[in-house]
Amino acid sequence: MPGDANQTPASEIIYTVTDEAPQLAAASLLPIVRRFASVAGLDVAERDISLAGRILAVFPDRLGDTQHQSDDLAWLGELVKTPAANVIKLPNISASVPQLEAAVAELQAQGYPVPDYPHDPQTDEEREIRARFDAVKGSAVNPVLREGNSDRRAPAAVKDYARNNPHSMGKWSADSKTRVSTMSGGDFRSNERSTTLDADATLSIVLKGASGETVLKDGIALPAGTIVDATYMSRAALMDFLADAIETTKEDGTLFSLHMKATMMKVSDPIIFGHAVRAYLEPVFEKYGDDLRAAGANPNGGLGSMLATIDGMENGAQIRAEIDEVLAERPPLYMVNSDKGITNLHVPSDVIIDASMPAVLRAGGKGWGPDGNEADTNCVIPDSSYAPVYDESVKFFKENGALDPATAGTVQNIGLMAKKAEEYGSHPTTFEIAEGGTVEVRSGDKVLLSHDAEAGDIWRMATTRREAVVNWVELALERKRLTGYRTVFWLDETRAHDAELLKMITPMLDGADDIAIMAPREATRDAFETIFAGKNTIAVTGNVLRDYLTDLYPILEVGTSAKMLSVVKLMQGGGLFETGAGGSAPKHVQQLVEQNHLRWDSLGEFCALAESLRFAGEAADDTALRVMGDTADAAITRLLGEGKSPGRKVGQDDNRDSHFHFALYWAEALAAQDTSPELAQKFAPLAQSLSEQADTIRAELKEGRGEAVDLGGYYRTDADKVAKVMRPSSTFNALIDG
Repeated sequence: MPGDANQTPASEIIYTVTDEAPQLAAASLLPIVRRFASVAGLDVAERDISLAGRILAVFPDRLGDTQHQSDDLAWLGELVKTPAANVIKLPNISASVPQLEAAVAELQAQGYPVPDYPHDPQTDEEREIRARFDAVKGSAVNPVLREGNSDRRAPAAVKDYARNNPHSMGKWSADSKTRVSTMSGGDFRSNERSTTLDADATLSIVLKGASGETVLKDGIALPAGTIVDATYMSRAALMDFLADAIETTKEDGTLFSLHMKATMMKVSDPIIFGHAVRAYLEPVFEKYGDDLRAAGANPNGGLGSMLATIDGMENGAQIRAEIDEVLAERPPLYMVNSDKGITNLHVPSDVIIDASMPAVLRAGGKGWGPDGNEADTNCVIPDSSYAPVYDESVKFFKENGALDPATAGTVQNIGLMAKKAEEYGSHPTTFEIAEGGTVEVRSGDKVLLSHDAEAGDIWRMATTRREAVVNWVELALERKRLTGYRTVFWLDETRAHDAELLKMITPMLDGADDIAIMAPREATRDAFETIFAGKNTIAVTGNVLRDYLTDLYPILEVGTSAKMLSVVKLMQGGGLFETGAGGSAPKHVQQLVEQNHLRWDSLGEFCALAESLRFAGEAADDTALRVMGDTADAAITRLLGEGKSPGRKVGQDDNRDSHFHFALYWAEALAAQDTSPELAQKFAPLAQSLSEQADTIRAELKEGRGEAVDLGGYYRTDADKVAKVMRPSSTFNALIDG
């Protein structure tokens, strides 16, 4: 079992096997990490939480004896509940249905007999298969691992580098037509109802309709002090809103862009995304709706998958022609890839609000149109719970111009996410209502919360446990004590959930100095005013805003969120060290395959590694491990200062070159320090050899650049082929592996 008496944070680091560019980079970086850690007596083990690995893990009964994959996510889920946890977690795919189907197809082609994903399960067997896939779909990893609250911030070295080497920022104008459109009623925000349990309870969710009572979910055991929220989005209100947003966009002469998170909100947001596709192509659905349904052209999977299905239909050419006519009449769509004709409505997993909205803001309110040119855009965010953050950002930049990275302060974040807090833990209790009626949350015979809903409405329940809230407040106060920064809780007393949360935390904040509580809109403006003045602040937020803000402010401040330090202080004493965002990883893989250039920046991994080593050192009171962490930080600072991060184009340094320089600088820092003479003595020969053979290693690393490479797969690559691509220097390999 994980976390037994023989395992401590100082004896083993778990490094996660994930997906796409981060995992390809790991093939180069992990041997370096293992070589250095072993000198300090620390093991580094891998656990597979990749999309392909998780698919295989849920179908053990269908695999051959040599194909079995252990359920490493479940294993890690137990480990993070123990003091022994010391986990470095890389970005993984939160799979949309199209991604899930692509991974399944690749596994099948590789000889793994996993079943197809059943879109509309009709038999018990199909429903059971669908249930297994649903455990893999969307954000299935983070809620399992995040048994603690979040402390995210830009490392000092990263922030200093951004100030000295400011990234480009688009120019804002006061007359920009860019706007944020959101619902004014009938959405999750306006329909939310909340209560706090005064005793332990086992809840059920029941739909009372004309056909009788249907139990949607039961056996939901929750402790006293849990905040329970229930809400729904009206399909009718949503469709009216989308129709108005499309018309407003056309009147403004701007791009139409939809911003959601169909990966994390894996039940509700794909449905809303599908409604947006329907609304945009309403004339087509009115005329060919029956044909499209019969062919399985599901808009929830995006316009891209729909078009692929339509191409195989008997009247497909006719439908495609009408789609082209409608698109010509509608306002132009914001493009994910103008060159390839991929629109904002093509793939749900391409619409990730925490990445897409900061990109618009950084670009001066611009997005790319079908003509390949930048234009103002209508940013459509259906639910109004958090849309005010982006609306206020747009208004602030129109008034004040773009942020200057050379002088900007910083926004750190303390995020409430432990115990699957708030909306991000609501997947198992989110439902598309099958028939009109009343949805009730019951504790025994007592109705705690209820809504009258219509068929097609999306209803959900979320919970937030008191122990997670207490830990969150304690973490925020500790961070404030360490930094002295002004601290703001982003809570809206007029929102039902936040009102319950405020009842809970207000006594905890009694006597705390320089603590403010603001609704998200006001807090957004306050944060921008603070960092525009070159000062710093701590944003203390719920789970969704944690996700949104830790992309928004880093992208504006330092040019990316992939370089953030993300520490999850697990509630049982362990540590989870996350390595930044992976939203651009697919493009990085494409470039590697086509040009043998991987521009993925492993700075997030470097920062997580340094924190993990220090954590291990503190846990064991081990000076050597603390020195390992501190010298890794010194290597990061030197790497940035000497400009050895990956470039975007072939001919520049890439990920593999940066790994070599990190190893060189780390070894030299260890050899030069005097806190641990034993480590200095052990690393001096390696530092000397790396330095003396640097030119040879650099030349070997660059061999074959610009040429196509074979990885043996996308979702499940071939380890030998990846090693050949990612470790091309025999000289470097001999020094690291020897």
